[in-house]
Amino acid sequence: MRWALEEVGQHYKVRYLSQGSQKAPPHRAIQPFGQVPTYEEDGLTLFESGAIVLHIAERHGKLLPVEPNARARAIEWMFAALNTVEPPITDHARATLFEADKPWSKPRLPAVRARIDERLGELADRLGPNEWLDGEFSAGDLLMIAVLRILDGTDMLESYPALAAYVARGTARPAFKKALADQLAGFTGSPPPQFAEWLERMKAATAETQGDAQ
Repeated sequence: MRWALEEVGQHYKVRYLSQGSQKAPPHRAIQPFGQVPTYEEDGLTLFESGAIVLHIAERHGKLLPVEPNARARAIEWMFAALNTVEPPITDHARATLFEADKPWSKPRLPAVRARIDERLGELADRLGPNEWLDGEFSAGDLLMIAVLRILDGTDMLESYPALAAYVARGTARPAFKKALADQLAGFTGSPPPQFAEWLERMKAATAETQGDAQ
């Protein structure tokens, strides 16, 4: 959401929540599932990242093409990022972080990895040598790159050079750099230990999956 706001040049203020408070009644009144982020503007409250980014793009006339068909395709890629590419990546994060100690976690990792590879391969084939998914950089690229960044620090993305270069182009944009810097500057204290361990678990699980396949 920060990235989208930086891309359109919109000033914004951030209200941070302490860990756990997103599950409390006051926040659930605006986000029924107790999650973040939420977005408030002139009496409008939105949740879900895709809905927020789409609103920002439409509200400010940027990040979406003007031509109707191109606009529809950009929105299509927004849905693809969140509904097709992200779910198996989220499954991998869940299995290597939140459910890492469960007996069913390790046995399902090869299947999860296979689904990720299938989606990444399909996406890489569609992107090909192009700079962005469909013409100019759009909200579809913004969300797709945000999803792919979940794989940072693993070899999964690097196995697809076209996608690695695609993410590098997106994260080199000034708007992304400013959004990330401001986001990191807003965090204080130490994160929960499980999050510090997550990346190492992802790397280890990836190595184990590759070893089983050899």
